Amino acid sequence: MPQNSDRTLDLRQSDIRAVTQLVNQYNGINLGQGICDLPAPNAIKHGAIEAINHDKSIYSYHSGILPLRKAVAEKYKSFNKISCDPETEVMITAGSTGGFVAACLACLNPGDEVLVFEPYYGYHINLLKILGFKPVFIPLEDKTWQVDFNATEKAISPKTKAVVITTPGNPNGKVWSEAELNQMLGLLQKYDLWAFTDEVYEYMVYDGHKHVSLSSLEGGFERTITITSYSKTYNMTGWRMGSVVGPADVVEKMGLINDLIYICPPTPLQYGLLEAFSLDDSYLVELDNSYKMKRIQFMEALRSVGFEFTAPQGAYYIFANFKQIAKKRSGFENDKQACETLIKEARIASIPGSSFFSNAELGQYYLRFCYAKEQHILDEACELIKSLRV
Repeated sequence: MPQNSDRTLDLRQSDIRAVTQLVNQYNGINLGQGICDLPAPNAIKHGAIEAINHDKSIYSYHSGILPLRKAVAEKYKSFNKISCDPETEVMITAGSTGGFVAACLACLNPGDEVLVFEPYYGYHINLLKILGFKPVFIPLEDKTWQVDFNATEKAISPKTKAVVITTPGNPNGKVWSEAELNQMLGLLQKYDLWAFTDEVYEYMVYDGHKHVSLSSLEGGFERTITITSYSKTYNMTGWRMGSVVGPADVVEKMGLINDLIYICPPTPLQYGLLEAFSLDDSYLVELDNSYKMKRIQFMEALRSVGFEFTAPQGAYYIFANFKQIAKKRSGFENDKQACETLIKEARIASIPGSSFFSNAELGQYYLRFCYAKEQHILDEACELIKSLRV
């Protein structure tokens, strides 16, 4: 029989999918997969329904409908402090993943190296590999998640062409400070590198931290592809709606790549997303307040049984260390066993920490939990965790 391509040899089902299947067997609560189970705003749903009813069902321009690009450009200007031309510097994508794929294919050549900070978001790594690019890993300081810029500069080689920056971070909730971004920008300029910034959780920041876009800094726009998604902000993960902003010449090429791979983002859903930008400001205020309260509640539950962690600065995950628990009882010898123990004894699913590191040992005492749940489900999850025998 014909053989699969070499690029698929190391391709495996992610831990996230496997954990989801296991917790379903125990009729448990899935705090592993980063799926927000809250409803999408009615205005967005009605916008898509109206588009379907009015037969707005043909291909759109490969970079998205112009009214949506204009709304997105205004959002970038007001929230991210990035001035951009909606006709040439903004593209609507098939989620942030679609934006990342287009950015890689437009900016990189086979064999190019890309710096990635770990713990990392697994899709970035797997996509880089399957597309023919080489990720080079730079560990953040354990538990504090500070950037070692000396190690970062040493990792740059003649083959390095880009850096991936995820802020707020998944899984660790790190929010890059303006000072860190400026220091990173200095390296980008010194070595003439691209930056791909994943800013999916930009509206979810805590404890006085502020989301800053690298592209908003002086000298940042011309070498940055800013990637975001509306999945998390508007509870529409299955809609696959995202956007990118960047220099016109590269966004043009990304649009042509988008045309080859996706043709265009789903047209009726673009009209639905357009309604998001007409929502009252209170929506984002309520979103912020809700996640702040859920974060505090869930941190208290984890700490009550001995998990240790740095409070996440952003996003809606807690990357928790269970090394002290492992000293007290069996079933927590490593991240895989701890994940299974939580499912079987507390009916709670998490993601093994090794999923987020190139060296599995760095994640052997970590689990990632997602607290983006409806309140009654989160309440139950917290009680189940508190009942865990430690």
